[in-house]
Amino acid sequence: MADRNIQILKPDIKDDPAHELALSVLEGLSSRPKSLPSRLFYDDKGSKLFQQIMELEEYYPTRCEAEILEKYAAEITEHASGAKFNLVELGCGDGAKTVKLLDSLINKKIEFNFVPLDISRAAVEFLLGNLEKRYGEIPFEVKGLVAEYFQGLSWLTDNASERNMVLFLGSNIGNFNKPTALRFLRHLWHSLNDGDLVLIGYDLKKDLDILYDAYNDKKGVTKEFNFNVLDRINSLLGANFERKNFQHQGLYNVQTGAMESYLISQSKHIVTIEEVGKTFNFEPWEAIHMEYSYKYLESDIESLASSTGFEILKNFKDSKGYFVDSLWQVKK
Repeated sequence: MADRNIQILKPDIKDDPAHELALSVLEGLSSRPKSLPSRLFYDDKGSKLFQQIMELEEYYPTRCEAEILEKYAAEITEHASGAKFNLVELGCGDGAKTVKLLDSLINKKIEFNFVPLDISRAAVEFLLGNLEKRYGEIPFEVKGLVAEYFQGLSWLTDNASERNMVLFLGSNIGNFNKPTALRFLRHLWHSLNDGDLVLIGYDLKKDLDILYDAYNDKKGVTKEFNFNVLDRINSLLGANFERKNFQHQGLYNVQTGAMESYLISQSKHIVTIEEVGKTFNFEPWEAIHMEYSYKYLESDIESLASSTGFEILKNFKDSKGYFVDSLWQVKK
């Protein structure tokens, strides 16, 4: 079933993942301060590591959002009643939370196509396998897309004749800084029709100790998630990063309101990357910025919606007030 229902959307610049990786690494490590784009986390191994992160005791977002969808799935899906529509999930992962919405749609006898998208083919295949195990003969049409978010929005534009509901769960929006988030949301608005729905997960600002523990877990899975990017660069680009030369740290930036992940150089050393034909000098305590994870106030969510052409229908919170799934409608 999986192979028949997966479409790979290839990058426009070149049908070669190593080429695109080389460009991203060259740009990021040549900048000051050094950085690597967070999308590099999500090769097949990285996707599996993130599944482990979501199961950690310290990592609250998964449990909070699961609680929201368990409690409010019927209310959320009621907004999708009517003609058949596309349920498009950007960054689908294993779909463990999404099945609560799928079950509700099936119970309400609402017709829909499910379009899960992820940068990792293994993640899409795993999700489709989970659907087969759960439903046997799946009672809705499924088309998995292997692509990045903006490629997925282009697919939406090309297939926008029907009604749509887009899921962007798990606080994936938090990986974008504000200008990029505004660009993404406005692009999403352009890709959809008047009246289409969007459900977006937002991690709210909270006690800093809770945030710190979530991004510096005791088992070191988040550390491994970050180091896997260096292993990937070594494998695909002929680099000689050594893990012993770096320390992982997740820190909260009170000025930007984001948890930020870093790999911090522990010594003066040089890294050679054969595929880009360049060496990179590292000083002691020099950091590679790996990821943003922005945290929000409800007023921030309202500002993002109003600035990009959406109307908030309702904010759904977990019982601790840690997380919001915000249901938006396109206004054109």
